[in-house]
This record gives sequence, C-alpha cells and structure tokens, in this order.
Amino acid sequence: MTKLRVGLLFGGRSGEHEVSIRSAQAIGRALSAGTNAEKYDILPLYIQKDGRWLAGEVSQQVLTSGTPILSAGDQHPAEDSAIETSTLSQQTPTLWTSPSQTAEVDVWFPILHGPNGEDGTVQGLLQLMQRPFVGSGVLGSALGMDKVAMKMAFAQAGLPQAKYVAVTRAQVWANPSVLSQVCDEIEVALGYPCFVKPANLGSSVGIAKAKTRAQLEAALDNAASYDRRLIVEAAVPNPREVECAVLGNDQPRASVVGEITYDSDFYDYETKYTEGKAGLLIPAPLPESIASQVQSMALQAFQAIDGAGLARVDFFYVESTGELLVNEINTLPGFTATSMYPQLWEATGVSFPELVDQLIQLAMERHKDIK
Repeated sequence: MTKLRVGLLFGGRSGEHEVSIRSAQAIGRALSAGTNAEKYDILPLYIQKDGRWLAGEVSQQVLTSGTPILSAGDQHPAEDSAIETSTLSQQTPTLWTSPSQTAEVDVWFPILHGPNGEDGTVQGLLQLMQRPFVGSGVLGSALGMDKVAMKMAFAQAGLPQAKYVAVTRAQVWANPSVLSQVCDEIEVALGYPCFVKPANLGSSVGIAKAKTRAQLEAALDNAASYDRRLIVEAAVPNPREVECAVLGNDQPRASVVGEITYDSDFYDYETKYTEGKAGLLIPAPLPESIASQVQSMALQAFQAIDGAGLARVDFFYVESTGELLVNEINTLPGFTATSMYPQLWEATGVSFPELVDQLIQLAMERHKDIK
C-alpha cells in the first residue's frame, strides 16, 4: 500500500506557538501508532515565530524536543531550552519562502493555533497549493476566528447568544468624547459587569471583566492594543461552561458534552494555562435533554460558519433557568493528549489515533468535493 505523505504544519506567528508544538507532537505520535504507521509518512514543517518555514532535520528537531527556535530579537532563555537561529546556518530559507519539501506533501495537517494559523490565511495558501488539508476552509476559518463575524453568523442561524456590542479601535482611540459615547452605548445595551475582548485572539489573551466605567475604558484601551476589532459581551449570571466537539464535513456528528470547572472569577489566561486551576468533567453532569440540546446546537453552529473536519463549540448553561447560550466556536482547538477536543472523542468511543486518521480522510473527501 502506498503511504500518504502528511505535511504536519506547526509553530506559527501567534502567541500560541508553544501550544502548537505540543499539539503537533501528539498528532505525530498518533500518526506513527498502529495501523496509521502503515498508511502515513510524516513530513514535519515548522513555521518560526518570524514566519520562516523550515523542513528537514531542524523541523524534526523542534518536533522531537518540543522547544521553539529563537528568532532574531527573542530573549534567550536558559541554556539548551531553545534552538538558536545561529545554529541553522544555510538551512533557514528567505522569509515567506516555503521549503522545496512542500511539493512532496499529499495531504496537509495544519495545527497552527491563533492568528495567522486558524484564521483563513494559511488555509488560503494550502488551497492555492491544490492539496487537501485538515480542517475548515478560508470562510469557516475566518468566521470562526473573528468573534464579531462569528456572532453575526450565529445570529443569522437563530442561535441564542449573550448580548454584545461590536467596537473598533478607531472608536476607542479617536478622542475622549467618542470613547465616552461608546461607553454610554455599552452601558445602556449591556450594563455591568461585561467582558471586553479582542475579536481575533485566542487563549483568553486581552480579555478583561469590567464592573465600572473606569474598568470598561481601561479594558477597551487594552483590547485595542491587540486588535482593531473588539467585542463587548454582557456577563451571563453564574454560568456553567460546557463544550462539545464536532467531527465531519457536510454530515457532521457531535461528541459527548464536557464541562470546564474553575474557582477564578472567569476563565482567563492564567486559569486556562496554570496547572490545577481548571478541571474537566467528561461527560458533563447534565440532564439528558440539555446535553442533547448542546449537541444539536453545536452542529448548527458548525454548519452556520461552513465548518469542515473539526471544531469545538463552547456554551454557557444557566442551570437556574435552563438557558443555553452559544459562546464561540474554535475551528482548530488544542490537540494535545490532555486537550478537551480529543478527550471528548475518546469518551465518545474514538481513540486519538482513530481521530487523526478520520480527520485526514475527511480532508481527502472535502478536497474531492472542491475539485
């Protein structure tokens, strides 16, 4: 049997660079396990933080070690904790030039989290290469990344959401009178507390909870330093945060439902990435009717953005009222062995190696449809 050459694309130009490396390591192990080893060969391709693409020994070294390559201007961590750019010699290509090995790829598995990875930019490039790739296309990726566009798509599909107001950096940084007017509108539409977020960042970066006018102004200013599009959302009272994984193309299926638990004020960056600060309950202890509703709404959200391959859909469940609200969709969720997405499918009966195999087969299927 002829093996497929899988281009494992990882790293990238976002704050989730290190998470991408860990996800790629887990996928690489899954592709080398059991029957997958007989079907696939792995070609690791690493994108540095400055955008340079690397293949060959250096890319494999990053995948094996789990440590990123230092780009020019990076602070040097402790000895042996990263691969120095100076050691690359002539192996580093010119910026934006992909290595010659990309021509050998049969199917791409991009595992690039955050901006410049799951927002449609890389997906458009891979589509131009005329090769199948895992995950959503340009439209689904872009809608899934931009929280303002995402919520507009959900609203069009009739999915219930928390109230929100879209804001631009130009409004925030225009002059005090414009900012004051924006804050007035937010207070009337949403009240306090509310959450201020950059529209196009992941991992809870730049998110703040505002309880007063002063906090709102500071949060808007901070979020505007990350993105030119912002979103302000009304706080949902005492919500339980539940998540559902989706797998498929035109006929997707939903996993069992999981729940995130934590003791902090909200699920911020520190809570998300500090060991022991958050827990996962799989399956979530929910009434069967609510779990079924979560699964149904997850599929609706996936189809509303024209998703493909995989996604994780996050919800707020207000137990006291039975209200269920869609929070967001993530079209390229974390993919380490301890990430929510693969754990949800493990609990549904799909092992990690099986999941990776199915995603590649779905990529091949979608490519044929597009052709």
